[in-house]
Amino acid sequence: MRSSSRRKLRLADYLPYRLSVAANAVSRLIAHAYEERFGLRVPHWRVIAVLADEEALTPQALCERTVMDKVTVTRAAQALVRRRLVRREPNASDGRSHRLRLTQAGERLYQQIAPLALEYEDRLLAGIGAEKVEHLKEQLRRLQEAAVRLRR
Repeated sequence: MRSSSRRKLRLADYLPYRLSVAANAVSRLIAHAYEERFGLRVPHWRVIAVLADEEALTPQALCERTVMDKVTVTRAAQALVRRRLVRREPNASDGRSHRLRLTQAGERLYQQIAPLALEYEDRLLAGIGAEKVEHLKEQLRRLQEAAVRLRR
């Protein structure tokens, strides 16, 4: 790779920009479907999906799993509690906090949305071989790990 000081930054070719643009385009596509059909925004869906995957979690654990900030997770959780899709319960290991868990209605909603999410993924990745998709996932994981390391 050439020295950074000799290269010219071209935004259209700048990988962090391309990743952001692609992520935003995919997020907008899926958010539109979730909001239109289920009245959910992306943060709501992420909270539901993580809780469906991991059962009851503290808000802090949800922040870590969803890679969203505390304010976003708190607002999403409050909206989901109001809709009776999520319930708050005491945290036996820490009386100062609580845990969030999907209600039966939340689980039913997840069962409706999950196939749609998988269908969107299939459609987005159509024409890309399974081996290349796995390679892309691995490379994205590595980029995320490198970004975390560089923040420290």
